Amino acid sequence: MPENKENHTQKQARKGNRRRGKENTRSKRNPELESERELARKMRKEEARARKEAIENRPPFRGLQINPTTSLFDEEGKEEIGERNWKGWGVDIHPQVTIPATIILLLFIILLSIFSQEANVVFDYILDAVTNYTGWFMILATAIFIGAGLFFAFSRYGKIVIGGNDAKPEFSRWGWFAMLLSAGMGIGLVFWSVAEPISHLGEPSPMFNVDPNSAGAVKTALTSSFFHWGIHPWAIYAIVGLGLAFFSYNKGLPLTIRSLFYPLIGNKIYGWWGNIIDILSVLATMTGLATSLGLGVSQVNAGLNYLFGISISPGIQIVLIIVITAFATTSVVLGLDKGVQKLSEINMVLAAIFALFILLVGPTVFILSGFTQNLGYYAANFIEMSFWTETFTSTNWQGSWTLFYWAWWISWSPFVGMFIARISKGRSVKEFIIGVVLVPTIISAIFMSILGGTALYQQINGINDLASVVNVDESLALFSLSDSLPLSSILSVVGIILVTVFFITSSDSGSLVIDHLTSGGKLDTPLAQRIFWAIIEGAVAAVLLIGGGLTALQTASIITGLPFTFVLLAMVYSLYLGLRQEFLIERAVREKLRKVRNDHIITEVVQSNVEDKALVENVAEKLAEEEDPEEDTNEETNEDDYNTESQSSQ
Repeated sequence: MPENKENHTQKQARKGNRRRGKENTRSKRNPELESERELARKMRKEEARARKEAIENRPPFRGLQINPTTSLFDEEGKEEIGERNWKGWGVDIHPQVTIPATIILLLFIILLSIFSQEANVVFDYILDAVTNYTGWFMILATAIFIGAGLFFAFSRYGKIVIGGNDAKPEFSRWGWFAMLLSAGMGIGLVFWSVAEPISHLGEPSPMFNVDPNSAGAVKTALTSSFFHWGIHPWAIYAIVGLGLAFFSYNKGLPLTIRSLFYPLIGNKIYGWWGNIIDILSVLATMTGLATSLGLGVSQVNAGLNYLFGISISPGIQIVLIIVITAFATTSVVLGLDKGVQKLSEINMVLAAIFALFILLVGPTVFILSGFTQNLGYYAANFIEMSFWTETFTSTNWQGSWTLFYWAWWISWSPFVGMFIARISKGRSVKEFIIGVVLVPTIISAIFMSILGGTALYQQINGINDLASVVNVDESLALFSLSDSLPLSSILSVVGIILVTVFFITSSDSGSLVIDHLTSGGKLDTPLAQRIFWAIIEGAVAAVLLIGGGLTALQTASIITGLPFTFVLLAMVYSLYLGLRQEFLIERAVREKLRKVRNDHIITEVVQSNVEDKALVENVAEKLAEEEDPEEDTNEETNEDDYNTESQSSQ
């Protein structure tokens, strides 16, 4: 046996010698190739060392940090993802988040089920109080999110790649956009694309100062709809998604909302501060999802009533929630790639065919002309609409529309933001912001122009009295629109399928996100947990429908959206700190690698022109030992840049 081992060792050694001999022969034949290999080896080694030095020597944070001595991305005190979890018996949960969040949600479900009548009065009071006294704050905060998105995309931070410079996208752009739209709008866009423009026609925004049902009201109806479904919601999603993606993929922190605050509170994200943030995130996500699912099931019920005469009632809607949630578990079992992505792509194709058919058989020229004009009107009035607070009027139009939407988008932001982060690895900050904000905004405007434009055309030309339908039940609007078009029954069936599939993707995506939050950021958790959260989502939507219908859904979103706005504003500053430090580190690394490349080129030039090997080696040693006179200057510049930025931010 020893002899065999020795022979094997000798054989391996001979193979290695032959391989090195071949490499040396190739190198002699191709010195340029060997030079490139040597440069690559040097740069890999120097990059690791330069990155470590840049992190160690970076300037400390100042400003809003709770613990000023905390340095960003410190390994000391950093915990593994899911380190504090309870594991076993088919669960893998973070108990300090899961247990309180579950108790609060179960109490909410039980109390609302028992006191559904009293809840109506409470919901009305809260809705009026919040919109009257805090509306200005919600308007201002949402405008700040847009400004932050523009700054991150078009400043020097726009080139930072999510997941690092070598990261590649996991999904195609088509798959990425499809999942963005399904998660971000979905049910709501189908529900409101007819009902909202018709509502604005009869009750236009006081900002425009036009008469109801006039030509001016027709012009402003779609503009207001674009405003509510355009840049503002997607800017909120983009900011949250960018923060989650950056801190998770670039810095190895858990994929939870608490990680966004690492620059401000350091390792306290693993304590009760982080627990409170994630509990609030779970509650906000749950109410945002419940609002969408409640709207969706109302519309499915309306479609079944239109086609088959099934009564519209809370009982029927609860049965539908149970049935559709059961279908959603199939998507949960299939996972993100086979489940959500495939369903999202199918739904986008179906929605495109649905909208294209209406465009062709409806008032095509009116739709296209209206889209062009309203897009321009939206752009022209964008700034005023973004800051308008209804101060000098005696109305509360914003309470039922703009403020509800802003609170809804904010309460949805942990869900959509986390889902976007989960699918956006390998995108640059600039590509991420532009892709998440601009593309869905344009597609939403097109979809709403087709359905909403057709509805307005039917209303103003006396073809269909959609206003009366909307006044009775908004969920009937889509099916009443189809009634005046060819193949109305088929259109209604397709509409029901659209809403149902959006329901399934929202439920599956939502259970995925809430599972991340309640498992300490783990991406691979037991299947039963996601099914549990899907059931809870359906239960919350059901009790909200029983406890007050649309008013209850709106109030739930606003109650959670208002406090979560403060969380998002702090998150914007925290993300700025993180991106700035990343930029300074990457710049230091690039400078070091540039020096390594230049030194390598000088050595190659000397070696190719000087035959004295001792002189060549002497030059190489001096280049290696020589301190870069610009290095200290660069570090001082980094420090000066930081101090200047810190003072301006304070």
